[in-house]
Amino acid sequence: MKSGVVALAGVVALALMGPAQAETIKVGLSKLASYPATPIAIERGYFKAQGIDAEMVFFDSAQPIAVAVTSGDIDFGISGLSAGFYTLAGQGQLRLLAGSSGEQPGFYNLVFLESIKAFEGGLKEAKNLPGHSIGVTQVGTSLHYSAGLVADKYNFDFKSLNMKPLQSNSNVISALTGGTIDVGILPATPALPLIQKGTIKVLGWVGDLAPGWTGSAAFTSTKTANDRSDLVKRFLLAYRHGTQDYHDAFTGPGEKRQNGPTAPAMLTLLSNFTGVSTEDLDRATPYLDAQGRLDSTDIGRQITWYASQGLMKGEVKADQLIDSRYAIPLHAGK
Repeated sequence: MKSGVVALAGVVALALMGPAQAETIKVGLSKLASYPATPIAIERGYFKAQGIDAEMVFFDSAQPIAVAVTSGDIDFGISGLSAGFYTLAGQGQLRLLAGSSGEQPGFYNLVFLESIKAFEGGLKEAKNLPGHSIGVTQVGTSLHYSAGLVADKYNFDFKSLNMKPLQSNSNVISALTGGTIDVGILPATPALPLIQKGTIKVLGWVGDLAPGWTGSAAFTSTKTANDRSDLVKRFLLAYRHGTQDYHDAFTGPGEKRQNGPTAPAMLTLLSNFTGVSTEDLDRATPYLDAQGRLDSTDIGRQITWYASQGLMKGEVKADQLIDSRYAIPLHAGK
C-alpha cells in the first residue's frame, strides 16, 4: 500500500509540473523570401513539436549573422554564403548544416537591378556591365559572387566593374533610387514593390543569368555542433519540414517552377513574414531543395573564386566545412 501511495504521489507531482519546458534558441536571418524554412517551421509548429522555442533575430546583411553565431549571441544562422563565412568556417568556428535558397532558371531570388538613370542611358543587358558602378551590401558576399559569375559568362574582366560595398540592402536601394549607382545586386524581396512601381528596373535575374549554385545555407557554431548534437538534430528536423513545405508549394515535376495546391497559403505566410504582397512574392520565389541538401562541389567552386579575388587566405576545403553528421549531401545526378 505504501508503495502505491508513493507512486500516486509521483504521478500527481508530474502532473502539477506540466509539460517539459521547450528549449529556447535564437536563429539569425533576414526578412527575405530566400530564408523561408524557419518562419514556416515556427508558424506551423514544427519547432514546437521538437521541443524548441525558436526566436528569430533579424539582420540586414549576411556577414553579421556569421559573426553572431561564432560569438554565441545566436544559436543558428541562415544567410547568404560569403568569403567571411568561409574564412570563419575554415578556422574551425562554423559548420554548414543545410541549404537554403539556390539559383535555378525560373526561380527568382537574387537580381541585378538598375537605376532609371542607367536604363535611360542605354544599359539594357548584363553583358554591357563593364565600366558601370555596382552596389552590393559587402564585398565577398553571394551578391559579389553573382557579379563574378556574370563576368565569367560574358567573358569580361571582373575588374572592369566598379564594385561599391554599401553595407545594407536598404542602402543599396537608396543609392539605386537616387541614381548614385548604376546597378545594384540584391535579394529580390526588398526590391519587389519598387520594381512593380517602376522606380527601378530589372537588368536580369541571377537564376537566369548564372544558374545552378547554392546562395544561402543554415549553419551553427562548431561548439554547438559538437556539444549539443541532440538540439542540432531536432532543429534540422523542423527546418527540413519547412523546406519540404516550401518546395511542395512552388516546385513541380522536374524541379520546375509551378504553383501547387498549397501555394496560396504559403504566399500568405511569407507575405506576413516579409511584409511584401502575395502578388509580388508570387512573381519572385527562390528555389529550395526539398531536403536542404548541400553540394560540396559547388561550395568548393565558391571558395576557389573568393580566394582568387584575394578575399580568403589559407587552404579551405568544402568537405571540412560541411558537417557530415547532420548535412544531407547533394550527389551528382540526383
